[in-house]
Amino acid sequence: MEKIVVEPLSGGWAVRSDIMDNAMVFRSGSAAEDAARTLALRLARAGEPVKLHLRLRNSAIEARFICLPPVDPDAPPNLLPIPEARTPDFEHA
Repeated sequence: MEKIVVEPLSGGWAVRSDIMDNAMVFRSGSAAEDAARTLALRLARAGEPVKLHLRLRNSAIEARFICLPPVDPDAPPNLLPIPEARTPDFEHA
């Protein structure tokens, strides 16, 4: 499964993936996110599932998605949010 990460740079935003030799650099986070989603959808259409991670300016993960190849060749790929894993707080009596 391929992984695409959108993360801040000083003065811009980067889109990184193991499938690319160099990061794509953008001035705005929204432009970087659009490029990353487009890349994820193209890979999924080609049959490759993709993890998409979007980071905030402070490098915390803002959102995670998985982009699955379509079941039907005429259908679009499925871009699904991955819920955050939370550990329940247990009180000890």
